Parts: sequence; C-alpha cells; structure tokens
Amino acid sequence: MQRRDFLQVAGTIGAGLVIGFRIPNRRGVAPFAPNAWLRIGTDDSVLVIVDRSEMGQGVTTSLPMLLAEELEADWTKIRFEFAPADKAYINQLFGIQGTGGSSSVRAAWKPLRVAGAQARTMLIAAAAQTWGVEPASCRAEAGAVIHAATHRRLTYGALAQRAAALPVPADVPLKDPKDWRLAGKPTKRLDTRFKVNGTAQFGIDVRVPGMLTAVVARSPVFGGKVSSFDATAANAIPGVRHVVQISSGVAVVGDGYWPAKQGRDALKVSWDEGPVAQVSSASISSLFAQRATQDGAVARHDGDAVAALAGAAQRVEAVYEMPFLAHATMEPMNCTAHVRTGAVDIWAPTQNQTGVQMIGGQIGGVPPEKVAVHTTYLGGGFGRRFELDFIIEALETSKAAGSPVKVIWSREDDIQHAQYRPANYHQLRAGLDASGRPVAWTHRIVAPSIMARMFPQTVKNGLDGEAVEGGVGLPYAVPNVHVDYQLTDTGIPVGFWRSVNNSFNAFAVEGFIDELAAAAKQDPYEYRRTLLANAPRDRGVLELAATKAGWGTPLPAGRGRGIAVYKSFESFAAQVAEVSVSPAGDVRVDRVVCAIDCGMHVNPSTIEAQMQGGIVYGLTAALNGAITIENGRVTQSNFHDYRMLRLAEMPVVEVYIVPSNEAPGGVGEPGTPPIAPAVCNAIFAATGKRIRKLPIGKVT
Repeated sequence: MQRRDFLQVAGTIGAGLVIGFRIPNRRGVAPFAPNAWLRIGTDDSVLVIVDRSEMGQGVTTSLPMLLAEELEADWTKIRFEFAPADKAYINQLFGIQGTGGSSSVRAAWKPLRVAGAQARTMLIAAAAQTWGVEPASCRAEAGAVIHAATHRRLTYGALAQRAAALPVPADVPLKDPKDWRLAGKPTKRLDTRFKVNGTAQFGIDVRVPGMLTAVVARSPVFGGKVSSFDATAANAIPGVRHVVQISSGVAVVGDGYWPAKQGRDALKVSWDEGPVAQVSSASISSLFAQRATQDGAVARHDGDAVAALAGAAQRVEAVYEMPFLAHATMEPMNCTAHVRTGAVDIWAPTQNQTGVQMIGGQIGGVPPEKVAVHTTYLGGGFGRRFELDFIIEALETSKAAGSPVKVIWSREDDIQHAQYRPANYHQLRAGLDASGRPVAWTHRIVAPSIMARMFPQTVKNGLDGEAVEGGVGLPYAVPNVHVDYQLTDTGIPVGFWRSVNNSFNAFAVEGFIDELAAAAKQDPYEYRRTLLANAPRDRGVLELAATKAGWGTPLPAGRGRGIAVYKSFESFAAQVAEVSVSPAGDVRVDRVVCAIDCGMHVNPSTIEAQMQGGIVYGLTAALNGAITIENGRVTQSNFHDYRMLRLAEMPVVEVYIVPSNEAPGGVGEPGTPPIAPAVCNAIFAATGKRIRKLPIGKVT
C-alpha cells in the first residue's frame, strides 16, 4: 500500500480513536480504515500506522503486534508506516505526540488493542452479511473470517470494501491474554530487513529536490551570542551559496556537507560569550557542595529523621557525585526543512512530533496543520531528539535561503552543543539500630532541573518531582525518611537522557544502601531482601537476579559481585554484576545478570535487547562518561575523549523476565539505572574500595 493511501484523520472518540476519511488509491479503491492506526487493502495487505519514533527500541514491531493480536491478522501480511504529526496520535501519557519515558507500549496498550478489535468485529460482521449468517457463528483467524458450520472462508482483503461501509463499534471485547497467539511471544523485528538492505531512511539520508546543506557555527560558550561575523572567506569557498545569521549562530549553506563545512571553517565570528564563560566543572562542584549545606524543597518526609539519627546506635554518611553526560547518538543531529509561502515540510529523526509541528508553524508563519512532519528512523534518541534546537536551525536556515535545507551536525557539534544529563550531588545520612537495621534516612539531592528548562510550570515551590524520582520512591522499610531537593542552575543546558534522573538517584540510593549493609556487617543481598518485605516486586526481581547469578558462590581472587535493584517507569529491575579489578586498578565487568518485571509484555525479544542496550549505555557512562566544563566550554569533542564501551569490553549479559499479569511497564530505560551501582558495589566486594564519584576510571 502506497503513502497516497494514507488518510489524514481528524476528531477523537473513545480512548483516543479517530475515524479516517478514506481516500481512494490510484485504482479507485479505498482501503478499509476504521481508525487512525489501521489500513487493510483489497490485496490483503495490512498497514499499521506507527505513531511512535523508532530509535532501535522496536516499536515498529511491538506496536503492530498489539494491533495484529486483536485483529487476528496474518503476521506475514503486516506492514508499517510512521504516522504524521496529528492530534490523533497524541501519547496519552504525555499529552503530546512524542516518544520517551519508556511509554510506547504502555500508552498503546489499550488504544491499539481496541483498534484491532474494532476492525476484527467489523470484518466478522461483513462476512456474516455476505453469507447471511449470525456474526456469532463466525470467527477471525490468520487474516480471514471463517464460518464454523460450513468452513466457508473470506480473507480480510475480500471483505475490506463491505467492512468499510459498516459503523465503527464503540465498545468491543478484547482477547484474554491467555488466548494470545502472537503477543507475549519472541518475534523477529519487522524493520531488520530494511536496515540490513539499506532502504531504511534515517534523517541523515533524506534527499529532496533542490536541497542545500547547512553547517552552523555556534558559540563555544553556552548562552553566547554573535557579536559580528565576516563571511568573505566563507563565500569564497566553491559550493557555498549563503551565509546567514540565525538564532543559534551563523549558518553556512552549500551544495553539500563538505563545502558547507569548509565554509564554516573559513568563517570569522566574534562572540559575546556571556556570564557562563566563568563556569567550570570545579566551580559547579563547589556550588553543589555549598548548596548541600542548605535545606531544600521537601520531597518526602516520614517520621522524624533528625531525631532518629541523633538516637541511632550507628550513623553512616556519604556524598555521591556524578558529572554531566552527553547522549552521543550514533547518528548526529540533523533535520531537513522546506519553508515556503503557506506550507512547511520537515523531515526529521525526532522524538517530539508535536513540538516540531508547533515550532514549524511559528517560524514558517503558518497554522500547525500546514506543517507536514515526516518522521524518519532515528539513529539513536535517548531523549536528545526530544529537543528542537536542530529543528529550529533547519527551519530558520531554509526560510533565509528560500530553499529546502538540511542542517547536519558533526560529532564535535553534537558533543559540545547539546543538552546534557544533569551533573548532580547527593548528601546521604542514615542511622542504624543495634541490629543494623536503618531507623533513619536522609537524602539531599542537588542538581539542575530538566523540567524547569523544558516545562517550568511543573516545578512548584522549588520542587521538581522528576528530579527526585527514585529518591522519593525509596522502597526499603525505613521508619524515618527525609528527602529534599536543591534546584541548582549551572548555566549548562540539561535535558532528558536515558532513564533521566533515575540514572543518578539509583547510583546514590543503591550505593548507600550497600554501605549500610557493610556497616551492619551483613550480606548486601540479604540486607536488601529483609528491608524489601513490603515491596514484593522489588524483592522478586532481587531474588531472581541473585539466584541466577549464583549469589554466595565463590569467585576467583580479585573478582567481586555487586547487586542493585531499582524501580523506574513502572518496571522493576535488579542486576548482579561480576567485576574483575587488575593490580593496576583496571576494571573489567565480566558478567551482568538482569531480572526485569515489566508487567504484561508484548515481545520478549525486544525486552531482552532493551535490557542489554540499557546496560551497555549505563555501563559506558559509569566507566568512562563525563562532560567537563572549562571557561563555559565542553572540553570533550569526539569518541577519543568521550569513550564508548568497546566490543571487547562488553560483558556477558543474561536477562530473565518475570512472568506477570500486572499492567505493562516500560522497558527502554529501566535497564540503565541499576548497572552503575551494581558495578561499583562489586568493586567494593572485590577490593574494599567504595566508589562514590563517577566515572569509575582506575581504582586506586
């Protein structure tokens, strides 16, 4: 089925469903389109409209699986396309059309199942009309409707036109998960073939007629502005067509990337660097330490932690600190835009279709519905592609140049001009009774706020509820708990990063609970297990990971095991890391055992892959990751000084999925938070040295 068959949809009913205006294809036959997500052709093709961005997490398979299960489709006939920007595709967990927060399956769980069930009901009704029988005497199976008594059979394609004339039922029964034939079973990805044969279009692959390419010179200091520029040398480069000032700097536009980059290299720009030029990593760390001496906005307050600390048999204190982190997506930022009178087209690897459409309308001077957003595959997202900076650059440059323009960032641009995982500082104190059980726990979190930058209306009285997630949700049985937050802006832009604030709160919480176990002279696994008596899902994954890892069995000298458990995005993950430390202090992670309870799920193969991916992402950050600031500038520039984990450094990763009938949780991010504390706890087990500041580097 061609894109011309796709129907623009409008108006919502029920659980986010819409009725499509069916436009005939070139053969004059309209597809059967009972809702925003499904098109069935007379050739038996089944097209599923995927309304989330595919950035490797497998939504182009898991979302069609949800719909196909209820539709009783022939899986071999399933195809997919990416949805346009449209109110029909709003993520109900966000209120906008966007991908993030490990929400894709959670948000689609009911709408896509209802969409499939609606179509199945209509197709059965169409077959019953054709045969003059009751719908109850028919069943759907493998892309066809069968009359049980006579074994007559009609395919969905044969029924498409008749079904299209029927009313869409508002209330349809959904299948019991015990009767699922497809969902819940390991399934090969639908997009693999296109990625292997090169036909999958990523943003950087986009080509449109008349397109020029732009490279942007940006201030080396965050918040800096152009004072003046001299484009004489840039304009002399063959292939350079325009040099224009835009809001983020100066764009050099050429016939291709190379002349545009050469033009930027030749460009002379004077910058007003602004106040952030005085900021450094050292000054930020000092600021955090100073703010940690002050009371913060209260996020959780149970009992009287101060009094319980004063009366405790033993007190433990620690400071944990972590740096800014870049996303370092394999595909650098890019966007192609065509701004013209009355319309705007945007081709982008974006996680934020609503934001892209809105900013396209603002810059293009057109209503949002006149902005067509063409979402491509994303060569990694991790929250970075929720941002609009690279979109704005393409729009402004296209508008100035009067032609379609693709803006391409280099790796250096991407590392040095991004929005980073916040640097952060944690002050923790705990009091233990005579048996070693914690009677008091205080946790002060000092960090910039992503939400204050992105959605400031959500920050109330200095408290960003997202920044304290995981700290507030401490699952351990402690009678007196106090958690507060010091919102501390550093002038360095911060943004969503895989698992967001969970990535640092997990390290602090799971590192510190390990310290309490050591102070109590108890096994860290058993200590956690005891304190999780009232948290059965946390305890369940903890026990599964420990059992599968062989917790308590001997390890060679210089090798240790560490454990961590953490809830994020409504899923529960526990990890056991086995780590070797050489006499020179080099750390190698040999094995990671991961247990995940994500509730009911769609594709176990995707879950396993996402746990592996989340672990390697978090492990890279724990071992190597740090964005450091000098004179308001990022000192790192590429993979030589912002290292990724190498293939030879990858540990064996085992993933175990807990069977569950609970509501679905996320899987894209929960694998990341536990890995850093599990590794650092293993280092302590192997060496007796406690890691409280990341990255780990050498253990000395």
